[in-house]
Amino acid sequence: MRHLLSTRDLDRATAIEILDVAEDMADVQQRAVRKLPTLRGRTVVNLFFEDSTRTRISFEAAAKRLSADVINFSAKGSSVSKGESLKDTAQTLAAIGADAVVIRHPASGAPQVLAQSAWIEAGIVNAGDGTHEHPTQGLLDAFTIRRRIHGDAARGRDLDGIRVTIVGDILHSRVARSNVWLLSSLGAEVHLVAPATLMPVGVGSWPATRGYDLDEALATKPDVVMMLRVQAERMSAAFFPTAREYSRYWGLDDRRFAMLGAGSMVMHPGPMNRGLEISSRAADSAKSTVLEQVANGVSVRMAVLYLVLSGEKGETP
Repeated sequence: MRHLLSTRDLDRATAIEILDVAEDMADVQQRAVRKLPTLRGRTVVNLFFEDSTRTRISFEAAAKRLSADVINFSAKGSSVSKGESLKDTAQTLAAIGADAVVIRHPASGAPQVLAQSAWIEAGIVNAGDGTHEHPTQGLLDAFTIRRRIHGDAARGRDLDGIRVTIVGDILHSRVARSNVWLLSSLGAEVHLVAPATLMPVGVGSWPATRGYDLDEALATKPDVVMMLRVQAERMSAAFFPTAREYSRYWGLDDRRFAMLGAGSMVMHPGPMNRGLEISSRAADSAKSTVLEQVANGVSVRMAVLYLVLSGEKGETP
């Protein structure tokens, strides 16, 4: 695997391979010494043009547990804030010998531009680009679902027949896009629920069904309910009248949480707006996978960095 830019690029076999390698990495996390010498001598650069806590820390922990050298680069306070272009930044990273670049950027397609350019030869991992995709979040969500369902027998398994309902701000969510393509590739049945104003143009071509009534969707007892954060920072128009109305119609409140089946799981990519898209009872319940998703993110990102850097040097994982 040379780069990881989008879950649309992953066929079922490749996705399962990544999840299986992540299982191996998760096993390492249970040891007294949670470190492997696998990427010793390699340099991983976290190139973040947007603020992030969970994703940046997760990638940093993943690289360090594989013994890579890590450089954290934030656009704030750097030459980027003085007008330096993506090309100049990439050439700087190439000059210092970056082997892999984990990039988060507000512009959709920025990781693709970097991967296809001649500016740098490093492996590129998309850590979220605009409203396009966030592939490692999709992978860690799939990993979490597979572990909850199959337990110790998860290796080699897909998600055939699993029903996943994704709720909320689909329009601005790169997490939703990555999950739709990946989960459907793994055999899951994906259903989208949102206000009409927060459904993207062209969503009819996605491998998912869609609706606008959350109560109706929950009445079908989906296996997974994935709540999305309302991204107020990306909204320049009034997509819904008030937060109270949004919570009333599309929030997972205590009443709706009680509608879920006994084996259902509740997911959220974080950070959560408690009381808006999800209640504290739902977020903190045994059905919730929120903390598991954070922990599993390290294992999945270890797997991705390992496979990307193995592919970058033409090695067999």
